[in-house]
Amino acid sequence: MALKRIVLAGGSGFVGQALAGRLLADGYEVIVLSRGKPKNVRGTIVSWDPSVPGPGDWAQSLNDALAVVNLTGKSINCRPTDANRREIVRSRVDSVKAIGEAVRRCGRPPRVIVQTSAVGIYGDRDDLVCDESTPPGTGFLAETCQQWERAFAESTTPGVRRVVLRLGVVLGRGGGAFPPLAGLARSFLGGAAGSGRQYLSWLHLTDAVRAYRDAIDRGDFQGVYVATSPQPATNAQFMLALRSALHRPWSPPVPGLAVRLGGWIAGINSELALTGQRCAPRRLMEQGFAYEFPDLRKALAELVGDN
Repeated sequence: MALKRIVLAGGSGFVGQALAGRLLADGYEVIVLSRGKPKNVRGTIVSWDPSVPGPGDWAQSLNDALAVVNLTGKSINCRPTDANRREIVRSRVDSVKAIGEAVRRCGRPPRVIVQTSAVGIYGDRDDLVCDESTPPGTGFLAETCQQWERAFAESTTPGVRRVVLRLGVVLGRGGGAFPPLAGLARSFLGGAAGSGRQYLSWLHLTDAVRAYRDAIDRGDFQGVYVATSPQPATNAQFMLALRSALHRPWSPPVPGLAVRLGGWIAGINSELALTGQRCAPRRLMEQGFAYEFPDLRKALAELVGDN
């Protein structure tokens, strides 16, 4: 179905499946490129392995597609071992290179490539307001995002519109950060982490899907965008708002050492809770992006619902 097909690389994850559901509801054919065989996936699964040199059979799905959206990458919320860090970088860079090569070989390439990145590119910047013009920061996550975006910049695709979305923390019921944070708050363990002054730049899942849709549909979208709510919150402010939404008036703060110890035991990256970025989605705002949930309390109220 020419120009009604959209390819989601790594589309079996939390954000990818929300986007797939919206696209299918709007009448698009959705192809999900996946290394495994996940169950209950929205869209048609096509097997791929971006670490294998040269495009495989999966590359045929890109020919005559309207768009390819790359959401591929090992979760950063894992124990920060050397092996995990290598896989975090490799999974991102390999997918960018594989898609770029496949697009260049297409007789009728997609009109647009939407590449996912993250606000982690700014590093831990205290209360500095970061937008698209802010230079990258330091640290593993910042360096990973720089390699990610550099690979995309170097993987040229002439004649194809190109968009990079630097996602903040996406909040949704079906995955990501919200369910475990809500679980802590419900158990009266939802206090501020560490100093509580570190910023969390967040985005409701509905608005994340809308950002991808605008990147696909709008010809004026091109280049790098910070994809966050216009109202970032400190960790302390966020947890207070979450406790309020869940009717849990107070929880003790959690010292940084306890956060790190608990993260190591649980096999997750505690630095995600102890560092942050204060981001401003300048280009989205300038181009009239229509947020449904710009306000944190409204977003959390919708996510909590009647629970």
